[in-house]
Amino acid sequence: MIIGPKIYGLVLAGGKSTRMGKDKGMIPYHGMPQREYLYHLLSRVCEQTFVSIRPDQKKNFPKDMESIVDNDSYKGPYNGLLSAHEKLPEAAWLVLACDLPLIDLASLQELIAARDPNAMASAFAHKENPLPEPLCAIWEPRSFEASKAYLESGNGTCPRKFLINNETKLVFPRDPNVLMNANSEEEYKEAIVRLRTER
Repeated sequence: MIIGPKIYGLVLAGGKSTRMGKDKGMIPYHGMPQREYLYHLLSRVCEQTFVSIRPDQKKNFPKDMESIVDNDSYKGPYNGLLSAHEKLPEAAWLVLACDLPLIDLASLQELIAARDPNAMASAFAHKENPLPEPLCAIWEPRSFEASKAYLESGNGTCPRKFLINNETKLVFPRDPNVLMNANSEEEYKEAIVRLRTER
């Protein structure tokens, strides 16, 4: 039985991928663009799933996938997070960034099983450095209204900082490798090596 609001999936694919030099959402780590891979992964554990995209990405977006176009009211990842919340304010959102090439179904099931709907969010974290991963987390509905207040206060635009300063349940995945970020060419190559090794 699901306790708390329904969980919807959100793939954040609207970033400019400046450090990588190419669109991270289009990298085919698993034989298809990463944004599609994550969309299908989230669809297996969420009520509904969407990909967060910029307006200019809509033209070439697959017709068999649901999207939410960023409304450009906020900076950084909050743009996608709050655009999704404004579209479906009653939902909790399981959010994944496109720079997580090793994330898998078992890890998502683990995060959902550990969810605390009474917290602002339930987020994966590394045991050695226990800081919440805001873009691999379940955000509860009330966290978004609190986030708006945080953004309006002018104290920053960082989702991690918000979670650090609010009640967040930290979840330590059995396999910490799933939290590997690939944001540069070097990290991309490392991810490819790891995926080949695991297969």
